[in-house]
Amino acid sequence: MLFSSTVFLFYFLPIVLLMYFLSPRVIKNTILLVTSLFFYAWGEPRFVVIMLASIFMNYVFGLLVDKYRHQETRLKWTMAAMVAGNLLMLGVFKYASFFVENVNTIFGFSLNDPEIPLPLGISFFTFQAMSYVIDVYRQDGRLQRNIFDLALYVSFFPQLIAGPIVRYQTVADEIVERRETIDDFVSGIQRFVIGLGKKMILANSAGYVADQVFSQPPGELSTTLAWIGIIAYSLQIYFDFSGYSDMAIGLGRMFGFHFLENFNYPYISTSVSEFWRRWHISLGSWFRDYVYIPLGGNRKGSLMTYRNLTIVWLLTGVWHGASWTFIAWGLYYGIFIMLERAFLGRWLAAWPTWLARTLTLFIVVVGWVFFRADNFEYALGYLQVMFGLHGGELFDQTAYFYLVQYGVVLIIAMIAATPLPKYAVSYFLRHETDSERTVLAMGAGLARATYILFIFAVSISYVVSSTFNPFIYFRF
Repeated sequence: MLFSSTVFLFYFLPIVLLMYFLSPRVIKNTILLVTSLFFYAWGEPRFVVIMLASIFMNYVFGLLVDKYRHQETRLKWTMAAMVAGNLLMLGVFKYASFFVENVNTIFGFSLNDPEIPLPLGISFFTFQAMSYVIDVYRQDGRLQRNIFDLALYVSFFPQLIAGPIVRYQTVADEIVERRETIDDFVSGIQRFVIGLGKKMILANSAGYVADQVFSQPPGELSTTLAWIGIIAYSLQIYFDFSGYSDMAIGLGRMFGFHFLENFNYPYISTSVSEFWRRWHISLGSWFRDYVYIPLGGNRKGSLMTYRNLTIVWLLTGVWHGASWTFIAWGLYYGIFIMLERAFLGRWLAAWPTWLARTLTLFIVVVGWVFFRADNFEYALGYLQVMFGLHGGELFDQTAYFYLVQYGVVLIIAMIAATPLPKYAVSYFLRHETDSERTVLAMGAGLARATYILFIFAVSISYVVSSTFNPFIYFRF
């Protein structure tokens, strides 16, 4: 069930909100848990068993960690078993086919591909469950003895399928006791509508262009068309994923939960390191806190720091998908971050801001080729076309067609990927928070409502008329 579907917008969400706010406090969590499980089961009911097994396993591990807190050997074995259990579950469902394929290729075996279907969002709920146990182990979060409250934390439908990855300590108090307010509900609606607009208006429009370009063999593309395709994909994946995060944050706020931000205008970054502090913030902080720092971070000398960075970025690529192109994409970023630590970071800091941003954006856009391509052969062929190494045309009629038909939408998306629209809206609505209810304040409030209603109306028109177009990060 997609946030951008008529079933969710006109049936599921209104019914859940009605049930939730008409119910007494004592059963509100139960309503959210039951409806979240129903939401997850909508597409494929059998996957609910996998998620429930993950919840139960990590609930038990949390109890064991608390029980063995003062028994060092048992505590270490418990944590080792927790990590192994979670990674085994993730590995079986996400990487079994990839493993068999590579074993067959390397050793000449003929093992049968198990073709195990991938449960939606398994990478997200596995990392959330692991973070709960690790936080209990570190005493950064308290033990949850109520398995139903823990189940709600893992399965809560706004962030279940594609994040953000919510730390247990972030919402632990709100699971037990929270306060819903009109202000939170209204701001939640606004945030949800903005996210819906990002997905339906911007991401899907850019995605159409990207899909059309990437459906063609690289040898049939002109250099200009290849750049149009990857720029469109860069916009698609940003607005697709940040739009989902906005919708998740907005939905959570409607029910009294406050999730942390997951995106902060990553395409204005002046370095690759900064880009990853602004892009998918919850995943970056997860790898930093649960992998990079425990490995030693940058505390054990340059050689160990580079080793740790290599491990983290290798795992980042693997987390995104069972493909060598994802692994290459992760290591690609790892190389640039290591170069920035060695010398490139000092250079970028000394350059004019516009030049540092241009180089960073160039690196990021080129990197998306590996993320979008289905295989290495296609990725390398596409890069050859982008840099004019294929011996083909620089510009053709197809490129002209997409520039004429979709150029305006892509330019609007480029502007929307910067803080400029936010600054403009803030400027015009600056009177909305005036302490006195002046005519200007009332006008600003009306302008905001009109702006949100316009985005919602346009988005709904896209929802009704569009074909099935799932969020990119659903496959992770």
